[in-house]
Amino acid sequence: MGTPITEDLAPTGVLRASINLGNAVLAQGTPDAPTGVTVDLSREVAARLGVPVEFACFDAARKSFEALTSGAADLCFLAIDPARAAEVAFTAPYVVIEGVYVVPRDASFTTPDDVDRPDVRIGVKQGSAYDLFLSRTLKHATVVRGDEGVTAFETQGLEAAAGIRQPMAAYAAAHAGVRVIPGRFMEIQQAVGTGKDRRPETVAFLHDLVEELKASGFVAESLRRANQPDAAVAPPAR
Repeated sequence: MGTPITEDLAPTGVLRASINLGNAVLAQGTPDAPTGVTVDLSREVAARLGVPVEFACFDAARKSFEALTSGAADLCFLAIDPARAAEVAFTAPYVVIEGVYVVPRDASFTTPDDVDRPDVRIGVKQGSAYDLFLSRTLKHATVVRGDEGVTAFETQGLEAAAGIRQPMAAYAAAHAGVRVIPGRFMEIQQAVGTGKDRRPETVAFLHDLVEELKASGFVAESLRRANQPDAAVAPPAR
């Protein structure tokens, strides 16, 4: 017989963790052998609960979200967003990453705010944190959703693409005709999440564990092993 928290968070006797391999900052490898900070965090949660861990890997955040909300997963790793918080109980963030724009090299944009114009179409990965954020905050520009924001940007001749800094910088480095606009349009706060139906004690356990692993250097060391030096460990929760 496990503890009440173990029985609540891993009711099948296995911690089922939903991993988004579409975010290379947080997870790498293959569905059969995932690696990265979210995998390390999942293993640590399972170890504290005294249960095995099982990974369900996806190529997009929206699929990871759906796995949790459908009951197919017990734990997820997503950016905090009001649209998701209606169905997910989040910890404080463990990692902060930046959302940036890629644009044609000769485009006149100099800051992220310049992109929000009526004649601008922005490619985004459907259901991503930046899709949700831009759909809620843009006043003039249009969001164009696709499997990948840069794919929509290329195939439809869009004026900009939105994404996470590290892969967008790599994309720009590999394509001479584009550049990353300096600065960020959003700070993406990545957190651990579980179902809203979990007990308050269970959510508090996850919150406290995340804070412990940030403070101890666990998260920083995991990011270092994954060769993600540009991802910043989130500050302590207030």
